[in-house]
Amino acid sequence: MDKYIWLIPVLPLAGFIINGLGRNTLSKKMIGFIGSFLVFASFALSVAAFLQVRSTGAFNVTLYDWIHVEYFKIPFAFLVDQLSSIMLLIITGVGFLIHLYSIGYMHDDEGYGKFFAYLNLFVFFMLLLVLGSNYVILFIGWEGVGLCSYLLIGFWYNNPAYADAAKKAFIMNRIGDLGFLIGMFLIFRVFGSFEFATVFKTAATMHSGQVPLFVITLLLFIGATGKSAQIPLFTWLPDAMAGPTPVSALIHAATMVTAGVYMIVRSNILFSLSPDMMEVIAIVGLATATLGALIALTQTDIKKVLAYSTVSQLGYMFLGLGVGDYTGAFFHVITHAFFKALLFLGAGSVIHAVSGEQDMRKMGGLKGKLPYTFATMLIGTIAISGIPPFSGFFSKDEILYHTYLFSPAMYVIGVIVAMFTSFYMFRLMFLTFWGKFRGTHEQEHHLHESPLSMTIPLIILAILSTVGGFLGLPESWGGHDWLAGWLKPLLISVPGASSNAVPPNELLLMGVSAGVAVIALIYAYNKYVKKATLPVADTEERSFWENLSYNKFYIDELYDAIVRKPLDALSTFFYNVVDRAGIDGLVNSIGRGPVEASKGLRLLQTGNVGFYIFMMVIGIIAVLVYSLVRI
Repeated sequence: MDKYIWLIPVLPLAGFIINGLGRNTLSKKMIGFIGSFLVFASFALSVAAFLQVRSTGAFNVTLYDWIHVEYFKIPFAFLVDQLSSIMLLIITGVGFLIHLYSIGYMHDDEGYGKFFAYLNLFVFFMLLLVLGSNYVILFIGWEGVGLCSYLLIGFWYNNPAYADAAKKAFIMNRIGDLGFLIGMFLIFRVFGSFEFATVFKTAATMHSGQVPLFVITLLLFIGATGKSAQIPLFTWLPDAMAGPTPVSALIHAATMVTAGVYMIVRSNILFSLSPDMMEVIAIVGLATATLGALIALTQTDIKKVLAYSTVSQLGYMFLGLGVGDYTGAFFHVITHAFFKALLFLGAGSVIHAVSGEQDMRKMGGLKGKLPYTFATMLIGTIAISGIPPFSGFFSKDEILYHTYLFSPAMYVIGVIVAMFTSFYMFRLMFLTFWGKFRGTHEQEHHLHESPLSMTIPLIILAILSTVGGFLGLPESWGGHDWLAGWLKPLLISVPGASSNAVPPNELLLMGVSAGVAVIALIYAYNKYVKKATLPVADTEERSFWENLSYNKFYIDELYDAIVRKPLDALSTFFYNVVDRAGIDGLVNSIGRGPVEASKGLRLLQTGNVGFYIFMMVIGIIAVLVYSLVRI
């Protein structure tokens, strides 16, 4: 398998080249087949790589020496171990399902070939990110998925709002990426290498709490806040809904937004040796989870609810990382890939059925018209809400358990956020599928279930969302937590409990988290089904807190006021004063000098021969006088 590992990322790259060059000549059927089949082939090779890691352990494949200048050496090498092998399965597996779904969803789009080319390129860079054996290759993939997100979010660039959303995502990611890049330079300064093996081996000899480690992990975390949408660099993610729904599923589920989590799990020894940074990550993660959930409570756009849900779930992952539960955080990456891809693709199926409508207030009564979409989305909703025995329950419970050991107060907030999650997700389900249809008569006339190319991925993801949690089945359920054992060779154990913390009864904590989810479900059912309450459209009818949540706590407006406008004013000043009046003025004055002088000299050219003889005599006299003076 070692000699074929390079094919895993190259096959999607080949799809990008073929579909990109042949987008105007190949048939849509052929484009969809090429784009999907090559990702599936990559998935098959990823399965083989996973089985090899399982049987013989991790392996490193060096393709060639990329940069080698004296002692400075960066090989172009791939590392296939317990962590990257699972990421390969998620990226290619879920990625293939999204490609298959796109065949039906994007069939009537004029940019069909270009869309599949971009999807393939995105998968290529994501695979490069997780396969790299050093920070440089990881960073190439990191930047590549940022570029592809720009192309995919702004795919319908004729709409100025969509183009702005793409630019917003690109710019906010660049802010985080600058921190990551500086962190890489500091890693080389401290450890003398970018290779994971060298860096982690050297770090193991260092003492906890050293300043260089804190600065390095802080810079890496800044990079993660941009890519994985944590406070303060999270506002790009909801706006990424401007892209086609398969893009939302690809970016928000298993790939780009989890890159920050993957990077921290990969670099876990550096973070484990920086306890102060771990606490910062836990606080930021919990704050992000809370803020995302609070905003999702009142949104009426079905994709916006799921977008802020993603922000909240990413916050949970970072909470797990911050309390030292790397396994739980990565477990939530896996389960989130299943149920969030399912929910986004299900939302796309709903939007497809109601002729592009995304406002849940104009839906309703769809469960009879869209039976497969309804059943699969219900499974995804139960999973994300943390109701057993579906996948989200186990991963979320593991994070909450370790959070309790770290800080009971943070645990309480985490449980409240779990309750909010259940409420806004079942609110989405009840407004969309229960009651009477509230759209137009024309929309109702065209209601229909999606084609097989769209429903088959939903069914597969629903199955994974149901059974995926058993990868980390806790001992209290009679399991042995396979995932913890699988990742054990890569992870540094960090005691997360405070000095006075007493390990609680795990079943009791499970009961609490599941109980609040069920209570929120019942409350949402009573409000939106029994009472048939609809979200109000008029701002004046909302309460202060509802307005605050609906308007996303005015964070975008705040950033606009304290960041964009001052920068615009500063740039205007530099343009008018420094650039135009200063630099341009100096350059132009230098140019005007010879022009003005030539205007005066031009007057001497009179065409009068007598005048020329007179000037020649004056010149001769001037030369003689100069010679005498010089003597």
